[in-house]
Amino acid sequence: MRPKPPESSFATVHALPTLPGQADRLLRELEWKVIRRLDGLLQGDYRTLMRGSGLDLADLREYQPHDDVRHIDWNVTARLNQPHVRVFTEDREMTAWFLLDLSPSISFGPEGRAKRDILTGFVAVLSRLLTRHGNRVGAMLYGGASHQAERTVDYVLPPRSSRAHVLHLVHRLLAPPPPAAHRTGGGAATELHRLLQTALANLRRRATVFVVSDFISAPGWEKPLAQLAQRHDVVAVRLLDPLELELPDLGLITLRDAESGEQLQVDTHDAAFRRRFAQLAAEREATLRDGLAHAGADTLELCTDDDLVDTLLRFMDLRQRRVRAPRATADSTASQPHYAT
Repeated sequence: MRPKPPESSFATVHALPTLPGQADRLLRELEWKVIRRLDGLLQGDYRTLMRGSGLDLADLREYQPHDDVRHIDWNVTARLNQPHVRVFTEDREMTAWFLLDLSPSISFGPEGRAKRDILTGFVAVLSRLLTRHGNRVGAMLYGGASHQAERTVDYVLPPRSSRAHVLHLVHRLLAPPPPAAHRTGGGAATELHRLLQTALANLRRRATVFVVSDFISAPGWEKPLAQLAQRHDVVAVRLLDPLELELPDLGLITLRDAESGEQLQVDTHDAAFRRRFAQLAAEREATLRDGLAHAGADTLELCTDDDLVDTLLRFMDLRQRRVRAPRATADSTASQPHYAT
């Protein structure tokens, strides 16, 4: 049997409740146990961690990998024979969007600590941190409806900055998913590119965009994610559970594909089967990481047995070091993914 994971900041996210009062209780617990530890990080080093947009020209500097090509100053570039970009004074206020994958595979994981619970805790904490400092947060929810193959997104929450707005978002995330028989859509796979393309078409102003998903999806999400990263400050938040990477020896068990509903009985006591499972999982990992790297977005990995505060601190430290790194460092790592795991 798998050992019980240690207590963490996600321990407050229990079975998915449905009443509005339960959303308020969850947010209060997170504010007390998590947000107090993180508060000040986004304010004290605000411009390094989360960037707003601005119109006032502050400076010119040489072009670096992942700079927005729309900010290139072509006159200076032609005069100095070296690409230069305009640097603008960033607004203190920013808008953050959460693109949330709520497809059936998100429900996988230990009771009370499934990937959906991790998603809910992460969104609640980060939304409240941002709105406490006057920033606005919005969300696009994908994956909870029964007509999965026919839709783009299920629900759009326009950006606002109040605590009541965050409560409304949390309540949406705590609503129980539809029964499996009504969610599978006849075996339709998650199509994450629909969510990303909807964001591309509707997010006009530059924003910080958190794409929260386990990226278990039909192919085609890589291109719209890269296009989104060219226009916005994109963070790909990847959800995972250790059992998706390696199976323990549990004997004869039944596995069910959360996306299609297909069931398969397997013997995990077979060492050769477990090795093959791990090999296929490693291949999927390599493909996924390669796709995220080519998209040019920072990547934060949230595991069901991780501590939320520690993970966010590592991620913020990564963003600080990457933004402050000299050009030589940026050039040498331009083709590498920026991961916080």
